[in-house]
Amino acid sequence: MKLITVQNPAFPWFGMDIGGTLVKLVYFEPVDITAEEEQEEVENLKSIRRYLTSNVAYGKTGVRDVHLELQNLRMCGRTGNLHFIRFPTQAMHRFIQMGRDKNFSSLHTTLCATGGGAYKFENDFRTIADLELLKLDELDCLIQGLLYVDAVGFNGHPECYYFQNPSQPDNSTKQPCNLDNPFPMLLVNIGSGVSILAVYSKDNYKRVTGTSLGGGTFLGLCCLLTGCDSFEEALEMASKGDSTNVDKLVKDIYGGDYERFGLQGSAVASSFGHMMSKEKRDSISKEDLARATLVTITNNIGSIARMCAVNERIERVVFVGNFLRINTVSTKLLAYAMDFWSKGQLRALFLEHEGYFGAVGALMELLKTTEEP
Repeated sequence: MKLITVQNPAFPWFGMDIGGTLVKLVYFEPVDITAEEEQEEVENLKSIRRYLTSNVAYGKTGVRDVHLELQNLRMCGRTGNLHFIRFPTQAMHRFIQMGRDKNFSSLHTTLCATGGGAYKFENDFRTIADLELLKLDELDCLIQGLLYVDAVGFNGHPECYYFQNPSQPDNSTKQPCNLDNPFPMLLVNIGSGVSILAVYSKDNYKRVTGTSLGGGTFLGLCCLLTGCDSFEEALEMASKGDSTNVDKLVKDIYGGDYERFGLQGSAVASSFGHMMSKEKRDSISKEDLARATLVTITNNIGSIARMCAVNERIERVVFVGNFLRINTVSTKLLAYAMDFWSKGQLRALFLEHEGYFGAVGALMELLKTTEEP
């Protein structure tokens, strides 16, 4: 019998998802390096590891999400920690230049990348940093990464959660749950735009539809309407606003509920409908506008997701993507919408690592050759 020895890819191990708004980067930090390996390790590899793991911020806009770190993972026979890093796509050229300055190309590693930016910036990686990208399909990576992270769990806790009592958003509570038997599921990926996938197995899925009204729309409109400069600032403003000062509700038209069709008076009849009135326009705050923008985008996504679930006859609806990062308003609103319009038949599910699954899937592609028999 012939024994086959498979060589692991050279360190460092990265996966990248270059989106329209954010770049997501996952980095596997080995913690089982032997004395012999450490002695043989080249200095710029040590430099990269120190730089990534000893900082929580990189320049003005790069952030390592320390609270999401997956510890003591076993990947390809190695033990290590998985780090999650993000920065705005508009800072991509600074990242490429950093790769050149740290002589990244000398490490002879494969840089696996997914997302539209893997195509957009491919030539820049090649000409500026002498790096070749292995470009991967973003939806394949999304599904593979999601299933992997859900399977390994979140440092002993479930990756997945839902909201108990979703019909009472102010009193609903986050509850962990398991995606033990995930298929079929409707996967709603909310990034700059939105893609909705019907997933029947890890290799069998289809893109059902999508919408251009996503996280990029929310941030873009907020920048125009309020003068904010970042997603964090937009959400902070939205958390203090009252969208009912901007939106026209059912009760504003009917004087109460529209009982025949089960429409509550508090339901939105016309997003931004009050803004036809100069008197209303003069009385609202920037915070109200931010909240109304968030509610408008979220309600639209929830409505489309619910119709897709009905059409595809799928009861498990999972929402992911960086739009949901630090965005409790939207997660609770989506949970409420799924529960209300389905009369309790659909439960919205969410995942802790939200927008990083594409990058994890890209990393798994790098390691794939060592895990196949």
